[in-house]
Amino acid sequence: MKSLNIELPALPYMMEEAFKKLKINFQFVGNDTKKILITSSIPNEGKSFVAVQLWQMLAESGSKTLFLDLDMRNSVLIKRLNMEFEDENPLGIDYYLSGQCEYEDVIYKTNVEHGDFIPCINLLENPTSLIEDHRFEELLDRLSKEYRYIIIDSAPLVAAADANVIATMSDGAVFVVRNEYTSRKLIRTSIQQLEQIHCKLLGVVLNRESVSSKSYGKYGYYGYDGYYGGDREDK
Repeated sequence: MKSLNIELPALPYMMEEAFKKLKINFQFVGNDTKKILITSSIPNEGKSFVAVQLWQMLAESGSKTLFLDLDMRNSVLIKRLNMEFEDENPLGIDYYLSGQCEYEDVIYKTNVEHGDFIPCINLLENPTSLIEDHRFEELLDRLSKEYRYIIIDSAPLVAAADANVIATMSDGAVFVVRNEYTSRKLIRTSIQQLEQIHCKLLGVVLNRESVSSKSYGKYGYYGYDGYYGGDREDK
């Protein structure tokens, strides 16, 4: 297996504790819940950050966990995580779904113990047709046999059809909401979308809530209040 080095930021204590609580709850979702979609209503709500942190914590707890970057329209994780590839010409999910390489070519062992990664190398204008192709469903089935968890980062629900298609093939979804950013109407609409396609809602993460707040509301978790590197886009 090829290797990939990832730089992960150190979290403030209270933020780390919030993610630990999220990780603990995931250990009770049931053995059949493996393919987990992390999404949001619109861009800049922090879904990619939540996805990466959850992937890292589940892997470091001893569960064999894979991160699948399916935000093929707007992924910025290569830059944000300062990825260093073993190969000069790395391959990713975009190459696999377009039939240009095979399964073994896109899975990378990382410096996170028990944590593997399938990156997105090139951005695409319309990846929906690739996600709808039988190769994607076959990929998920194979990954489900090899990993305890597959954390899937997708485009936001309202921004494109991608997340809806992925949700139909997932065992459940975590919905990320940015505090004082997303309207309640849009949140309700997004959750209804998941319900209509029979994707189980595993939980909602309230992002960028003040860590000093005594009330977490109905969402149950608070989290990210910072940025990767100098990039101030909060995906």
